Amino acid sequence: MNKIPSVDLRDFLSGDETRKQKFVNEIGKAYEEIGFVALKGHFLDQNFLDQLYAEIKNFFSLPVEVKSKYEIPGIGGQRGYVGFGKETAKGFKAADLKEFWHFGQYLPEGSKYLAEYPENVEVAEAPEFNKVGKEAYKMLEKTGIYVLRALALYVGLDEFYFDKFVAEGNSILRPIHYPPITEEPKDAVRAAAHGDINLITLLMGAHGKGLQVRDHEGNWVDAIAQPDELMINVGDMLSRHTNNKLKSTIHQVVNPERELWGTSRYSIPFFMHPVSEMPLNCLENCIDEDHPKLYEDTTAGEFLHERLVELGLIK
Repeated sequence: MNKIPSVDLRDFLSGDETRKQKFVNEIGKAYEEIGFVALKGHFLDQNFLDQLYAEIKNFFSLPVEVKSKYEIPGIGGQRGYVGFGKETAKGFKAADLKEFWHFGQYLPEGSKYLAEYPENVEVAEAPEFNKVGKEAYKMLEKTGIYVLRALALYVGLDEFYFDKFVAEGNSILRPIHYPPITEEPKDAVRAAAHGDINLITLLMGAHGKGLQVRDHEGNWVDAIAQPDELMINVGDMLSRHTNNKLKSTIHQVVNPERELWGTSRYSIPFFMHPVSEMPLNCLENCIDEDHPKLYEDTTAGEFLHERLVELGLIK
């Protein structure tokens, strides 16, 4: 496969059962074969995206001493700012060439998860950054719920199976800045080869070269979305839960050609996480004689903690 398949969410939302089933079949097949799709028909229009990118660029252009005020100790980088070179992909020694911010779940009053999740961090110097970040979070979460409904149908579950697990899930919106490269990187790339931890990831900003996906033959495929598309991939939690029927695919962000070293790159992934008590046990209808159970039983919270330790974000 030399191109990421493209699907249109409007088919799923059309009210036409044939179009809805077409979307279910297309996205399910893509996730079995390569683990990535490009998605049209999401809820973010171009005017909003322009505003979002402007605010993200504005935040990352603030002086380091200002941004560093928002680096919160003791929470494993789950909210606020994470400085350049702080995150290392599993199995790598060199830190990734990036800095990023985390927006987390916006919980209703009285939610039982208020004590479990760190509070969101407000940037005093950039009030619009806080506002558009929250709006982007909500729209990507809404998009992700519909994608999970389609995948539930594809693996033979009730359409709304995932809703209760993600409604107040520990999802993360991560605006990332890959700064200009000023000297020959020794071993580091912008984001080393990795699989995502969560259920699914919805990615804005894959419009230029850089993001690559490893297919099942071991070849790297450029994942380049059209301007109106999000790139959406399966994470390790969903792969594990479906006994690897839906595949979490290794991907990376490579350094650009030397003539583009002086440019920044921005991307905005939304990591869709369930609540911590969600069981990730392999689904019974994804296990048979040809597909024996591959993973031990665990919960989303236990799995997330284990992976954050591996990433160096929790010591």
